Amino acid sequence: MRKRSRHGVHPPLRWPTQVERCTVWTPPSTSPCTPRSSAAPAHIWPKWRVRDPRPSPAPAAACCFGKTRKRKPHLGWIEGGIAAPKHVATSALTNPERRLAVAMRSAADATWDVASILEACAWSDQAVASGAAVGLVDHGLIEQHDATTSTVHLGEHGSSALEHGLLEARLLAWLSGSERPDMASLNQSFERHESGPGIGLLKALGVTIEQGVLQCDDLATAQQRVADRTAFLASLPTDEAQADAAMVEHFRRRRGLIEVESTVHRTWTTLPALHELDDEALVEKTTVGEITPELLQQREAWEAAEFRRFDVTLPSATPRMGRTHPMQALIERIRTIFLEMGFSELVDDYVQTAGWNMDALFIPQDHPAREMQDTFYLDNPASLPIEQEHLDQWRAIHEHGGDTGSRGWGGSFSDDIARRGLLRTHTTVNTIQHLARNPTTPCRVFSVDRVFRKEAIDRTHLPEFHQIEGIIMEEGADLPMLVTTLRTFYAKMGYPEVRVRPAYFPYTEPSLEVEVRWRGKWLELGGAGIFRPEVTEPLGCMAPVCAWGMGLERLAMLVLGLDDIRQLYISDLAWLRDQPML
Repeated sequence: MRKRSRHGVHPPLRWPTQVERCTVWTPPSTSPCTPRSSAAPAHIWPKWRVRDPRPSPAPAAACCFGKTRKRKPHLGWIEGGIAAPKHVATSALTNPERRLAVAMRSAADATWDVASILEACAWSDQAVASGAAVGLVDHGLIEQHDATTSTVHLGEHGSSALEHGLLEARLLAWLSGSERPDMASLNQSFERHESGPGIGLLKALGVTIEQGVLQCDDLATAQQRVADRTAFLASLPTDEAQADAAMVEHFRRRRGLIEVESTVHRTWTTLPALHELDDEALVEKTTVGEITPELLQQREAWEAAEFRRFDVTLPSATPRMGRTHPMQALIERIRTIFLEMGFSELVDDYVQTAGWNMDALFIPQDHPAREMQDTFYLDNPASLPIEQEHLDQWRAIHEHGGDTGSRGWGGSFSDDIARRGLLRTHTTVNTIQHLARNPTTPCRVFSVDRVFRKEAIDRTHLPEFHQIEGIIMEEGADLPMLVTTLRTFYAKMGYPEVRVRPAYFPYTEPSLEVEVRWRGKWLELGGAGIFRPEVTEPLGCMAPVCAWGMGLERLAMLVLGLDDIRQLYISDLAWLRDQPML
């Protein structure tokens, strides 16, 4: 179909080529269909891809539609068919970028660093110089070159090691001077944090242990190796490229003895596009960066001014302000999820009795978990009162099973052990007390609170940590309901792949371990099950009770991508600022 205009009927447009990415103009002096000689090549921007499989001559101009323009033709005229837009919109340059561009054009072959930029542009702020250079790089006007150098220097414990001697040097001196270098003597002569790693260092030097006695067949060679290590530390600081690679690798594995610091030297050189800009485009102008009521009242001021352009895609500085700790934010997130699922929150005391903490959960009184090395027992008060009714119920359950049909654990039940005061080892004690107070009222409750156990502090254990606990008590509660609840919770936490495996816990039957898919592997996050009759019937609960518990810190390590639980509680402001909002 032909279009009619005031100039008459135009012939139909020809579409000789398929052009990807961008703009085409047709010159006004020629008809869109007028062919041109193939001897005059079209000006094609190198980064555009033009596919024209036909052998016919190129047209005077080809009309094209940009992909991101919803098939609207680009307007404009240019001689020679398809051409490129300007490399950079000079109006987007800031005044510092314009000044730097003028300075760099005056020395086209020079290599510029921050110092030379400061001198040429009469600036004193390195941030302004670096920002202007980065801006010109983003515009494609100059090129950036980074040269990285690494320096090895003494770390936090390196100076002390040089002054007092490396640990292996002191160990070898002890070994050569001791009449009976056995393990007992080693533990007496060195601190605990030294004797453990020291054994590994000695074995690497050829020391063997036979029947608890340390011996070295080639003491001279071991001492020479240690002397070489000491000499290496004494030679620091030095360039990593010139340092002994084996020594650097050895001390990298030993925390705090050395540090490798990388320094980046950044320079810039000009590109041809910089010299193609018009001189007028590089004239500094008064720009408006903020519109104020006073500015709006002065019409002549803002009408003649140039408004500063802002690139909202550029990275910005993170504001340093008060924010919620990641652990507290995670607790609030978990609390919100359970409240959305129809649960009520339960809060109770840290201090409990062994009876409620263990006896009520059908944990035998001779269970290893009750020992002093696992539980924080109180000196004051050493014991706490418990209603005799509960003591009698627990005694019957533990000794012969009571009326539940269980045989119990046998033996004798001690009221004094049940009354011992302690710091709760789990939050299940609080849900049990809630059931005792409300034995017939259906409930869905949860808690996120602290628990205490005598654990040695390492990358996966703390003596004080948090536990997530929950129960469902109602008629019809069963294992599928429990599994569905856990799947829903973990899905809301961002872990849709959940599986359960059979497990054993003294107070639930059946019992489950809950695992989630993380980085392609299954990771265990908690335990669950249905309370045994020996737990619920003495409390007067005849309906089934689904229960589960999990460690909050382990979940936090997954969410925050940590491999050391201690990182959650260190006062590292830089780490806290970089944590995502949960």
